[in-house]
Amino acid sequence: MEVLSSRILLRSPGRTASRGFYRDVLGLAVSREFGPPEDPGVVFFLGQGFLEVSPRASGSEQEGAAIWLQVRDLQREHDRLVRAGVRVVRPPRLEPWGLLEMWIEDPDGLPIVLVEVPEGHPLRRDQRSFAPSPL
Repeated sequence: MEVLSSRILLRSPGRTASRGFYRDVLGLAVSREFGPPEDPGVVFFLGQGFLEVSPRASGSEQEGAAIWLQVRDLQREHDRLVRAGVRVVRPPRLEPWGLLEMWIEDPDGLPIVLVEVPEGHPLRRDQRSFAPSPL
């Protein structure tokens, strides 16, 4: 599997405390925020990956941790994993936030979401701003 990007998803009932801990205590830099300003989801830089602290996306995901893996072709990975005998918890579908997602579990039951970012989605744009170098 070619993984283009990864993150750990943390679905915490105490999101305010979790966001403060990772931002203010550990000092992780914020990659981006999304959702309602009063209770935003936050994606932190975590070395070569990311940590996302956010609410559950729908009723099917439980609170706790999960792994998020961005792949180039979700349908191809779905077909390959089914042939390998992996149980697909939720088949590929386009989510309201514009990502194609499929959910599987590892042998211990840890949720893994495989994600394809469609063309034109905001995650395909570099959200960093660069200031010109002073002369």
